Amino acid sequence: MSPLRDLALRVSTAATPHIPIPVRRAMAGRQVIIDGNILDPSTQLLLRGLELMGEADMTRGEDVAENRAGIRKQSALLQFSTPVGQVRNFSIPGPAGPIPVRHYRPVVENTGAVLVFFHGGGWVIGDLDTHDQAVRQTCRDAGVSVLSVDYRLAPEHKAPAGAEDCLAAYLWAVEHAGELGATPDRVAVGGDSAGGNLAAVVSQQARDTGAQLPLLQFLIYPAVDFTVRRPSRDLFAEGFFLTKAAMDMFEGHYLDGSEVDKADPRVSPILADNLAGLPPALITTAGFDPLRDEGNEYAEKLRAAGVPVDLRVKGPLIHGFYNMARLGGAPSAAVNELTSALRAHLSR
Repeated sequence: MSPLRDLALRVSTAATPHIPIPVRRAMAGRQVIIDGNILDPSTQLLLRGLELMGEADMTRGEDVAENRAGIRKQSALLQFSTPVGQVRNFSIPGPAGPIPVRHYRPVVENTGAVLVFFHGGGWVIGDLDTHDQAVRQTCRDAGVSVLSVDYRLAPEHKAPAGAEDCLAAYLWAVEHAGELGATPDRVAVGGDSAGGNLAAVVSQQARDTGAQLPLLQFLIYPAVDFTVRRPSRDLFAEGFFLTKAAMDMFEGHYLDGSEVDKADPRVSPILADNLAGLPPALITTAGFDPLRDEGNEYAEKLRAAGVPVDLRVKGPLIHGFYNMARLGGAPSAAVNELTSALRAHLSR
């Protein structure tokens, strides 16, 4: 993106929450209705601006370095000042060396819990900084300490390297809960997209190994199945930020040459033989998200196995909305609802 185009996109994104909703709707263009859902006008306006600037998709091509730089630029557009009590960067021991983490403490602690958070980005892109804004808002508004984990990424580290790091980070947090402002039985896991996948995997592995179960699994539009192409994958394959091309690229980098089968629960947690005995789940899905159907189905399967599930379906929104609170309107309201729900679940 040229500096001029970059500036124009930054200015338009910053202005969006100050534009009256009817004006946003008019600026966004023709109303988009798919599968009974009406696309949120703030989100549609963002997508239109990104398209005009040539930045409409989550990724472009196969170049990993370019895609990582691109997601950092896109996330920077949606950053805004969110003060928390304290932020500390350090490393913890991992199965293949130190794992960088970032610990956020809220100004007011409301839950006595810590959330171990795994960022999204298809197991390939994303880092502590791309999700700094979302984590800060979660920390502040839910009143919970958050340990954000910079797990190993593909293609440099194939599956299940990322999941191994995330499990190690969760177990470290349980062991060191006091340092994080919690007790060992009040450590939750969560993440968005690929991070939601990793949180689900960690929850299953904690159960299967007899470790302390997470207090909660907070799954934000999680990817949970590499084996089945559900209808939402085709309905929203293009034009809604997360595209089929991006998902195919992520899958190739994460799984090809990994010696982990697509049906392995370490990458497709919905296919675990037994879902009983897992932690309660707070799950959200988005109406215009290719991952919508598998997230909803995972919620249903967990419920059928006797796991308490709080499913929040955000029909007007797209994949990535948890990082889009700066837009105001529906994305901001959805994030506020979810952080409030998280606070309530962690306060029990």
